[in-house]
Amino acid sequence: MSLELLILTPDHQTRRFELEGDPVLLGRAHSNDLSYPDDASLSRKHVRFTCDAEDWWVEDLGSKNGTLVNGIRIAAKQVLAPGDRLSVGHLQITLIDSEDGLENNVVFVGGEREITDATVMTSLEGLLSAETTVAGRAARGSVSVPDRQNAFATPVVRALVRAGRELSGNRPLEELFPLILDLSISAVSAERGVVMILEGDKLTSRAVHGEGFRISTTIRDRVLKEKTSVLVRDLAQDEALRQQVSISEQQIHTMMAVPLQTEEQVIGLIYVDSRSFIREFTPDDLNLLTVLANVAATRLEHTRLGLIERREQQRTRDLNQAAEIQRAILPSGPPNNAYIEAAGHNESCRTVGGDYYDFFEYEGERLGVVLGDVAGKGMSAAMLMSNLQARVQILAENPGELAPMIGRLDQAVARNCPDNRFITLFFAILDPEKKEMIYCNAGHNPPLVVRKDGSFERLEVLGSVLGMLPEFGYEERRYRFDPGDLLVIFSDGVTEAESPAGVEYGDERLGQWLVTHRTSSAADLIEGILGEIDKFTEGAPAADDVTLLVARYLDAPRSA
Repeated sequence: MSLELLILTPDHQTRRFELEGDPVLLGRAHSNDLSYPDDASLSRKHVRFTCDAEDWWVEDLGSKNGTLVNGIRIAAKQVLAPGDRLSVGHLQITLIDSEDGLENNVVFVGGEREITDATVMTSLEGLLSAETTVAGRAARGSVSVPDRQNAFATPVVRALVRAGRELSGNRPLEELFPLILDLSISAVSAERGVVMILEGDKLTSRAVHGEGFRISTTIRDRVLKEKTSVLVRDLAQDEALRQQVSISEQQIHTMMAVPLQTEEQVIGLIYVDSRSFIREFTPDDLNLLTVLANVAATRLEHTRLGLIERREQQRTRDLNQAAEIQRAILPSGPPNNAYIEAAGHNESCRTVGGDYYDFFEYEGERLGVVLGDVAGKGMSAAMLMSNLQARVQILAENPGELAPMIGRLDQAVARNCPDNRFITLFFAILDPEKKEMIYCNAGHNPPLVVRKDGSFERLEVLGSVLGMLPEFGYEERRYRFDPGDLLVIFSDGVTEAESPAGVEYGDERLGQWLVTHRTSSAADLIEGILGEIDKFTEGAPAADDVTLLVARYLDAPRSA
């Protein structure tokens, strides 16, 4: 059976995903087939979808918040069927049969039929015309009744219908303001008017017909703060307004001000007035302008939110592309070394991050390993990380002595890195022939060396972070590295991960776990550490990027 997942996110975005291949993983980690890193209620690997010969199954992978199928939390692997609804974190997922298209759900039946008295017909044009058209009996057509007043053919209805038609078009936000003003002036036969929008605490004019407007602050505050529409039928009869010289000098006869209101939020106001003594605004005009302003405000808000959504979608696409580029500059797999088994892992707490690791293969089966951590998160850290990677690639081609190489890197970072940013970095060259490691540590977390006998040690820091004190330079150290020994380099996102009680995972806990599992492969050690952190934090989303690099000196060389 072919199934699709219809996934609804908390921000009402939908995604269709066809279940194919086996398995399909969903969770917070970027390595999942369906990755939602911003959903804090998801575990790193939350659920797995698998397929047998006929059916698709769902299995919760021991997540903290569980998985619900049709409202019931599952404890074991469960078969799925079209129409099933899953709650996974904040995601709502519906199972759809891929072969059952929506077009097959509606069928038209029957043929010609007579129109009887039980059938009522109308049209928008008929409703807005001066006469009412009434359906007659079967096959007798229709009868016009010009002497019967059509309750819908009023200026109020016509104004609202026109507003609905005009505002329903696909117009840019800036074109809506003059249109709303034109509709308002036309609807109540005003001479002048202005549409004003709240931008923070300030009212800004977005469309104006006329000039020299003087609006009472009392009326403004009543409209905006009390969400009240105001009509002054005759300003000459309003003692308070008549005493305000700037208003009385305009010789305004009648005016109205109404809130641009969407449900409970006021986003601005519409003001109209007229100098003519022939006609003054009426309460019906006020009601009409109030309703029209509500329709207009709703349209403005939908357009604004649509614009924000499109910008957010573009930002998401840009971030996803940046993440793809960032993943591409990290190693695609482990190095091919006969004596040293190595593996690495990088997982950003946001779409992109500032951690970096790499491998460099040199003559004589020597292996260079590097891990860097840019202070900060997100796009700015990712840009600095890309710059760091490019410089390390050039310098590490022929490293020579490590201390001068890191010194050159430090000077380059100091020239180009912002003052409020810094980078930590650990670089080592493992030499299986000499059974030693040469390393330089620029302010990075002390890596751990786990010995074959079960002891472990920390490699001390040998210099400041990159870009901060380029005049001081660095030193390198030689360290014994025997068959069976293990080097583990990590970013602070590993050891500073916190439990719900606020306790950090810490170097000591990591070292003890590594001692217990020191005979596992490099890849299994990384997977195990990630699982331990997830268990320790009880599935909470990572607060920082998590990067690991593990290198083991094998007891015996691997065959080619």
